[in-house]
Amino acid sequence: MKKFIAILFFAVGVAFNVNAQEAKTVALEQTKGEFTQKALTLSEGTYIFEIANSNVGIDVGFVLAPKGKTDQANHIQNAYVTSLVKNNSKSTSKKVTLKKGEYVYFCPLNKTPQYTLIVE
Repeated sequence: MKKFIAILFFAVGVAFNVNAQEAKTVALEQTKGEFTQKALTLSEGTYIFEIANSNVGIDVGFVLAPKGKTDQANHIQNAYVTSLVKNNSKSTSKKVTLKKGEYVYFCPLNKTPQYTLIVE
């Protein structure tokens, strides 16, 4: 019986560990027509994107997509902000797990260029 309880506690501990995967926050700022961060290099892992609207004058958003596949069908939807970012405020995405590769990020509402995000 003690062995069973020990195995049960071990299994529950592993389950909590997997579910509690830490997400790192990546803070990005938008000004009129651009992001202030022109490129990013990240490690493989789980991230939450925090987008700041610094006096753009309109609501902004955030799009992350694999490089060369920027049509809406290929957008990483969990990277969308959970609500449009109002002027002089911030909003965050859901958790996004990124694998090695090249991505681009941009805002179609603020008409920013596409910036490079490399995951190593």
